[in-house]
Amino acid sequence: MVRQTLARAVLRTALIGGVFAGGLPPPASIAATLAPPAAPRALKQRPPAAPYAMPVDFPAIVERYGPAVVTIMTALNQQTGGPSFAILDTDDPLAVFFRRGGPTPVQGAQVPTPDPVLRAVSGSGSGFIVSADGLILTSAHVVDEATDVTVRLTDRREFKATVLAVDPQSDVAVLRVNTTKLPFVRLGDSAKVRAGEPVMTIGAPDGAGNTVTAGIVSATSHQLPDGSAFPFFETDIAPNPDNSGGPVFNRAGDVIGIAVQVYTGNDRYASMTFAIPIAFAAKVRAQLQAQQQAQMQVQQVQVSAPGAPAGNALGLDVQDVGVGLAAAFGLPRPAGALVNGVAPGSPAAAAGLKPGDVIVKLGDKAIGRSAELNDLAAALAPGEKASLRVIRNRAPVMLTIAGADETAGNAPATVAGMAAPKAAARPGPGAGDHGDRLGLTMHALSDDERRSTGLAVGMMVDAVHGPAASAGIQPGDVVLELNDTLLETPEDVPMLEASGGNVIAVLIQRNNARKFVSVRAR
Repeated sequence: MVRQTLARAVLRTALIGGVFAGGLPPPASIAATLAPPAAPRALKQRPPAAPYAMPVDFPAIVERYGPAVVTIMTALNQQTGGPSFAILDTDDPLAVFFRRGGPTPVQGAQVPTPDPVLRAVSGSGSGFIVSADGLILTSAHVVDEATDVTVRLTDRREFKATVLAVDPQSDVAVLRVNTTKLPFVRLGDSAKVRAGEPVMTIGAPDGAGNTVTAGIVSATSHQLPDGSAFPFFETDIAPNPDNSGGPVFNRAGDVIGIAVQVYTGNDRYASMTFAIPIAFAAKVRAQLQAQQQAQMQVQQVQVSAPGAPAGNALGLDVQDVGVGLAAAFGLPRPAGALVNGVAPGSPAAAAGLKPGDVIVKLGDKAIGRSAELNDLAAALAPGEKASLRVIRNRAPVMLTIAGADETAGNAPATVAGMAAPKAAARPGPGAGDHGDRLGLTMHALSDDERRSTGLAVGMMVDAVHGPAASAGIQPGDVVLELNDTLLETPEDVPMLEASGGNVIAVLIQRNNARKFVSVRAR
């Protein structure tokens, strides 16, 4: 009886436990195996990486664009066997940058030479090809005052280069070699450069290969003491003289600047690599092309109408003002349009403009470069009057000029003609002048030379050396003025040389074209 009761109790407990067990969830390990598979969750699409976040593949950039980087050798480099270091002028933007912590000079006072002396790579360096037909960009310091420039490609071919333009304000030089089908780089947008992004420079030290240095952009802008912006990018790229003048690439393989290196010798800035924004080079290139087109149009006009004014709508032949010429003419900075010549009977002649004048303002527009004057002159309506602010003999002069009257006849003009003074008698045999301070050997024009050049007076250059050779003066040039004073007789030369300062402005005529060059007298 007792056994039967116990058996029933056990059976009842088992049945109750089974009923409750059926209503409870199984353990997690078992549930995981029994649960039906969950539907896959939709993955969110990852946004594409920003352009600046792309991986850096500098070796691929070197492989692709390295052949477009060239070695630039000047006569100075060929004599010394390597790059030299030019002392920066106190008005150079790079010199101003390193001086920005010092006191602001008093207006009119002479700016002291920075201590230590700032130097930039000069006479040798690199450049890069920007078009298949041989257009090359480099730093102006690389070809500074060069008289002979040779370009060597990485395949060892060498070409004589022509310096088409040198812009001291942006430190850009434009060269051309006479060949085609050359490798060239791709130009980028320097306005999009950001501090912190990686950059790389490529050089071509000997024409047999490339040298590469890399770093980041340290700063994209600085403010100078006068409130203006320092235009170059600052980088932390290790200085390498062979790379100066070469391209600065971003991570996408686009050229965003031209490398320029400065050596200071002080503890804080022993040496630094800057990048000239490629936008500056593009502007200089565009101005050069515009000037070439304008010259072609002027030549066509002169062929069809010999009496037409030369140079531009005002009858002016003008050029840019470099750092050396600014010092020679006593200008505070290299800016303005320097008058090389004035066509007789032109609006410029009627206004009283003279060779050696520096036009700094037309109307209310400041003139930074000669191309700007040409554009403003072309916009003047016939007979429309405008004021001119001119620096003459280191003093400001105000003039009034009128737009060219297209219906009026033009007086006959000698190219860039200025009023011809009375002819000077030619000295006897053996007479000549050796410019001790300038390095010039000259003689007064003969009758045949006057007829061939169309000049009444001037001094024919027989030989050059020293400062004159460095400035680019060549035998066969005719020297017309020294420091804005007409050169009439050989006896004028010693007096004008002695009265000049450290930098003398020399007006020369070459192949019927006139220009001023600055010569650092010794």
